Amino acid sequence: MIRRVAGQVRDRHVLAALRAVPREAFLPAGLRRFAYADSPLPIGGGQTISQPLIVGMMTEAAALVGDERVLEVGTGSGYQAAVLARLAREVVSVERVDTLRHRARATLARLGVRNVRCLPAGRVLGAAAEAPFHAILVTAAAPAVPRALVEQLADSGRLVIPVGTRREQELLVVTKRGDRLAQRSLGGCRFVPLIGEGAFAAEGEPDPLT
Repeated sequence: MIRRVAGQVRDRHVLAALRAVPREAFLPAGLRRFAYADSPLPIGGGQTISQPLIVGMMTEAAALVGDERVLEVGTGSGYQAAVLARLAREVVSVERVDTLRHRARATLARLGVRNVRCLPAGRVLGAAAEAPFHAILVTAAAPAVPRALVEQLADSGRLVIPVGTRREQELLVVTKRGDRLAQRSLGGCRFVPLIGEGAFAAEGEPDPLT
């Protein structure tokens, strides 16, 4: 798995974090034999654990040096949070599916990860009460870069987020410099939709106009 990821991810600290975190611990028992395949896998609640390459790319794009506060939007299995926890001072992770959040919290505790807090996602995206953050990683797709998340970034902070339709997105890195945003693309990707204000509507509700 690490050899495949290293084809595109060069940061040795990111690769070391991926090597250290046991991906199988975040998967349902019946899927653990596929833990080190470079592919997303279902984890319940209509959600997936991202493929290792995407986790590596998003983590590298956050450009962490060790003393940052990081927000993850979409805890899912907790795997991305565990990788971030090895590279940042503190990770705040929010999740709208209660069963996933509780399971991720239990898995992280079992692995001895102490610098991640898993919080319930609110109506407004992110965790404004905990802001500002040096980096924000969003593990679900938005139709546009959400203003609420930009406002939660510290100056010079980086937002890594898939943006596009429900079916296809582009993985963007947005850097905040004062009142301006610089943006670059890491390429095409496919994530589950982000639900909330400034994102997609819940199933059965019409999506907002963007």
